[in-house]
Amino acid sequence: QVQLVESGGGLVQPGGSLRLSCAAPGSIFSHSDMGWYRQAPGKQRELVAAITRGGSTNYSDSVKGRFTISRDNAKNTVYLRMNSLKPEDTAVYYCNAAHYYSGDDHDDYWGQGTQVTVSS
Repeated sequence: QVQLVESGGGLVQPGGSLRLSCAAPGSIFSHSDMGWYRQAPGKQRELVAAITRGGSTNYSDSVKGRFTISRDNAKNTVYLRMNSLKPEDTAVYYCNAAHYYSGDDHDDYWGQGTQVTVSS
């Protein structure tokens, strides 16, 4: 079973910052596009940010300019730096690895989720 290990969530005041980390097995990470999703209570899981194997990034409009996704291929880790946090950013954040094993075919692997709460 592939394990993605997340860390870095917590409670932060509005306007504050957090950095999430997600470590993956090397055999998976190097062939994966990585993403961060979040799910708030009563809402569907949504893509927050993604980074391809080549380093291209994309962001949801709600976090553009405040969040930064990056990857360290030497450490098999993807990060999500979150600045200027708002109460509406409160959610469980999940790491995703889209592991490409043949052409466009891929498997999806998920982390266990880490809670981010933005509140005064």
